[in-house]
Amino acid sequence: MQKSPTSQPAAALDNRQLDLPLFAEPGSTSSSPSPSAPSPGSSVNQRPAAPLAPDGSKLRSLTIGSRTLHYALKRSARRSIGFAIDSTGLTITAPRWVTLTDIETAITEKQRWIFTKLIEWQTRVEQRALPKVDWKDGAEVPYLGRPVRVKLGAPQGTLVFSAENAALQVPLPLQADPQQIKDRVQGWLQSEAKRLFGERLAIYAEKLGVNYRAYALSSAATRWGSCSSDGKIRLNWRLIHFPLSIIDYVVAHELAHLREMNHSPRFWQTVESIFPEFREARQTLKSHPPELLPTL
Repeated sequence: MQKSPTSQPAAALDNRQLDLPLFAEPGSTSSSPSPSAPSPGSSVNQRPAAPLAPDGSKLRSLTIGSRTLHYALKRSARRSIGFAIDSTGLTITAPRWVTLTDIETAITEKQRWIFTKLIEWQTRVEQRALPKVDWKDGAEVPYLGRPVRVKLGAPQGTLVFSAENAALQVPLPLQADPQQIKDRVQGWLQSEAKRLFGERLAIYAEKLGVNYRAYALSSAATRWGSCSSDGKIRLNWRLIHFPLSIIDYVVAHELAHLREMNHSPRFWQTVESIFPEFREARQTLKSHPPELLPTL
C-alpha cells in the first residue's frame, strides 16, 4: 500500500493538453497529516446504499467510528493504492488484485489525512459560495486587482469605464433588473479579458519566440488555463479579476507549454525565461482567497 497519496502534476487531461488548475491541492503530499489507526472500539462497516458520483456511477460507503465516508473506487494496473481528493470527494485507485478488505484497511489507516482534506475542500466550496454581488447601483466587482463600482444611468447611453475613478457607468435605469445589470457588467469584463489577454499573449509569445494557433476565453470551474499540442490556448475569463502580474503568469505558463508539453524542470525554466517572478505569482494564485472572486 502506498504510504502517502500519489503526487499529481498540474496536467490533468491527457498527453495532448495541459491545464493550470485553480487549486493544486488534490493529490498533494506536502501537507498530508500522518495516518492514524482507528480508535479503540471504532467500527468499520460498509453500508449497502450510497450516493452517486457526478458521472452517475455509484459511490461506496464506509463507516469509520461515527463518520460515514463515501468514495469512488477505480481499478487499474497500478501497483499500489492511490488516494485523490478534489471537489467531487475521495477517489481511490487500486490494483485489480487488491481485495475490498485491503482497500478498507488502507482507508482506515489514512482516515486522518482523508477527513482533513475533505474538510479543506468543503471549506473552500463554502467560501466560494459566500461572495455574491448584489446587482444594483453601487455594486462592486474586482477588475485587475481593484474594486470597480457600478454606476447606473450612464449619461451618454453607452457603457463607460473610468480607471481614475474606478467606476463603470452602465446605461441602465436605477430600477433595472439585477439580471440585466449582471449581463452588462459580465459582458464588459469578458470583453476586457478578451482584449487584454490577447495583448499579453502577443507580448510573451514574442519574448519566447513561439506562435500560438488560436486562443479563446473559458469559463472552466477548475482551470485557469490550458494549452493543447496544436497551439490552441484557453484562458479563464475570471482572471480579469486579478492583478496584471497574475494574468501574465498564466499567459507565460500556457505559452511555455508550446516548448514543453509537461511540467518538468525544463518547463519551469522556460516559464522563468520570460517571467522571472513566476514563483511569487504562482504562490499568490494558489493562496488567493476564493472570496475575492465574486459569484457573478
